[in-house]
Amino acid sequence: MSPRESSLASSWIRRYAPAPEAPVRLVCLPHAGGSATFYSGLARRLAPDIDVLAVQYPGRLERRTEPPMTDLTALAEVLVTELTPWTDRTYVLFGHSLGAMVAFETARRLEAAGRPPVALFVSGRGAPSRHRREFGPRLDDATLLQQMRGLGGTDPRVFTDEELMWLALPVMRADYRMVEDYRYLPGPPLSCPVTAFNGRTDPKVSSPDVDAWRDHTTASFESLVFPGGHFYLVDRSEEVTAALIDRLSHITRRNTTTRQ
Repeated sequence: MSPRESSLASSWIRRYAPAPEAPVRLVCLPHAGGSATFYSGLARRLAPDIDVLAVQYPGRLERRTEPPMTDLTALAEVLVTELTPWTDRTYVLFGHSLGAMVAFETARRLEAAGRPPVALFVSGRGAPSRHRREFGPRLDDATLLQQMRGLGGTDPRVFTDEELMWLALPVMRADYRMVEDYRYLPGPPLSCPVTAFNGRTDPKVSSPDVDAWRDHTTASFESLVFPGGHFYLVDRSEEVTAALIDRLSHITRRNTTTRQ
């Protein structure tokens, strides 16, 4: 790690395979109940050509003593501060499920601050303008556990280990509350391309909701569909990685050509 990067050490950012010479950074935002480690394998597969920064939300793993956040726009505001020092290089935001919504709101604020991403990759989530409440005012433990089991993506040991389950539930409740209370406020569309990654059988995402992402950018929109459900990107990791490499390589080539 360079002296400059050491000065950027943050409880919010994890770099599992630092690639300081990479021409592009990929900032990854986890799903509800997820942590930065969800992207550790992706970081190693993309290095050294792409520098992956995985965001660690409060309340999990080494940040487990911190209270989890429950306000999505407040989270986006914090991330603008945390990520701005890393925007000295071409960067892209990627978020899965809850992370897609956080990525969008963060991208809006970074663009307003004059530090826009060159692309936004969203996964497992319809457009923010199509967001609907799912659970009502009360999120009980039974509902949370049903969601966790139904969508996959949670280590099965959590459901058989009472201690793990009680550690996971407060974080899940906070994250779902963040999604449930989110309200999209109309504003200027993004100027960067938006690519939507989704699983074909994801019960949470409909085609019209995905297509509505095109309304949130003045640039191009692309929809990529993979076999699988909400956590298709786990089972189809090689295909998803290939798609990311292809699109990030195109961005790098385009930026190199523009500078010449």
